[in-house]
Amino acid sequence: MKTIIISVGGSAIVPDKVDYKFLKALKKILLSLKGKNIVICTGGGVTARKYMEPLKKEKINEYNQDLMGIESTRLNAYLLASFLGKDANKEVPKTLEEVADAVKVNKIVVCGGLTPGQTSDGTTAMIADYLDADVLINMTNVDGLFDKDPRKYKDAKFIPKLSHAAFKKVMDKIEKKPGMHFILDHLAAEITYKSKIKVVIMKGVNNLEKFLSGKKFKGTIIE
Repeated sequence: MKTIIISVGGSAIVPDKVDYKFLKALKKILLSLKGKNIVICTGGGVTARKYMEPLKKEKINEYNQDLMGIESTRLNAYLLASFLGKDANKEVPKTLEEVADAVKVNKIVVCGGLTPGQTSDGTTAMIADYLDADVLINMTNVDGLFDKDPRKYKDAKFIPKLSHAAFKKVMDKIEKKPGMHFILDHLAAEITYKSKIKVVIMKGVNNLEKFLSGKKFKGTIIE
């Protein structure tokens, strides 16, 4: 495992206010890794939603809303990069080429969104494909993939591992439900399916540390 791409949701960084304990725990894990290139893509989370909401109410065009969202992801990226100190990039990349250049000179590279209208999932998958990454880790607010919504069904079964082809079938079934939130969006699923990039879905820094240490963790592996 040489190049690791990690998607960190904005809600993990700023659930309501900046989560110092989360940042501290994440920093400890990342700085302990040796011989690996790490690229982290941050989401906008509640910060993006708060800034986009008044624009939606005023019916300001979606492009301007997207720009507000993308700047929120970059704000979170600047926060995390600064928090990581000398081992991380000082400037936040805004293109795939800039991400690749930053990887050459930094142990850890943190970026936000790159293209207006694109989700953090999609951006992370594009970066993983561009850098020919070994694994894409998606840190979310759920443990991984279930056969049905565990919040609605107590008998929902957890799926620890499945193939890209099997996951594509799952995504195809929900494709006709616009607006549905899932563990990976359709663009990211399509990119990782074509590139055959290993994807790991998990919740929390504890599982991240276990996975990176080669220990048993709670999450879903797609490969």
